[in-house]
Amino acid sequence: MGFNPEPSYRHGTVSKTAVVLANLGTPDAPTPAAVRVYLKEFLSDPRIVEIPRFIWWIILNGIILPFRSRQSAEKYASIWTDEGSPLKIHTERQAALLQQSLTARGHDVRVVYAMRYGNPGLPAILDQLKAEGCDRLLVLPAYPQYSGTTTASIFDTVFTHYTRVRNTPELRLIKHYHDHEGYVEALAATVRAQWEQHGRPDKLVMSFHGVPKRTLLLGDPYHCECYKTARLVAGKLGLGKDDYLVTFQSRFGKAEWLQPYTAPTLEKLAEEGVGRVDVMCPGFTSDCLETLEEISMEARADFLAAGGSAFHYIPCLNENPQWIEAMSAVVEQHLGGWPTASLPSVQEARKADAEIGRQWALTLGAEN
Repeated sequence: MGFNPEPSYRHGTVSKTAVVLANLGTPDAPTPAAVRVYLKEFLSDPRIVEIPRFIWWIILNGIILPFRSRQSAEKYASIWTDEGSPLKIHTERQAALLQQSLTARGHDVRVVYAMRYGNPGLPAILDQLKAEGCDRLLVLPAYPQYSGTTTASIFDTVFTHYTRVRNTPELRLIKHYHDHEGYVEALAATVRAQWEQHGRPDKLVMSFHGVPKRTLLLGDPYHCECYKTARLVAGKLGLGKDDYLVTFQSRFGKAEWLQPYTAPTLEKLAEEGVGRVDVMCPGFTSDCLETLEEISMEARADFLAAGGSAFHYIPCLNENPQWIEAMSAVVEQHLGGWPTASLPSVQEARKADAEIGRQWALTLGAEN
């Protein structure tokens, strides 16, 4: 394995700091061809599917991709906007707003977004930041709850990328923020806003993305972190244990996943006489296929068909100002100790450092 070529090191170069908001990803278009490319990258990740590679290669390429690509493309088409994929739009906007918020807080940092699968790809963004002179990187996954299937996959990508880089930057990676005060309060605020406009439901359902049950048995903390988030949000809202439910959605394959499953639970609630449910997805910080199509469309239809009278979907945090401030607080906490303050004195100090570097280079040249 060789190293990627890179510019020669220059004395006196002022190091920059960057924050990378990393999300899951999305196809480039709601077409079978584009979805197939995306699904192949996504489902080829050993963090996602933990079965022998050769067996899975046959299943993936021989069965799943030929059939699921078209079905998934139809689902993506149902939520696609004139601007493109909702997940990409929201993530891009979040990064821009996070940049503004951190600047207002006095931090001189560069904020960009990247996708684990699809475009803009994380490796390409890391190369771009290196070319811009960013020598300190903070990676902020868009997943509040840690899981080996999501957060760890981002970490894998970052670490693997830098095995091919000679002059690596200083790295910090945020593992989770499932119980961060700002994040929890932002979630609670979205629910309060919904209830102020429409009144309270009979039941609040907090639906998180599911993972195979074996991940919990093997030590993944995701299940516990989801429940902690839900408990904290319920506490902010003054809810009792019978006022809300935690469920898990997006099951794939025949193996047992974390339960209770969202869709069957909603149907059962309707059959038992629960008239109105409000559903939120705290684990998704941006609305996407799993929230807009699977919950707001499919789950809504299932609940109403089973006898429910009203179904309200509470949107994700997206560009909610409280969420942007919460993200800023999380980032600020992890920037601690790095020279990011954009104060005049700091700028002068950087100029002095650059001048010292220039003089040092001249000294070396005179000695040679």
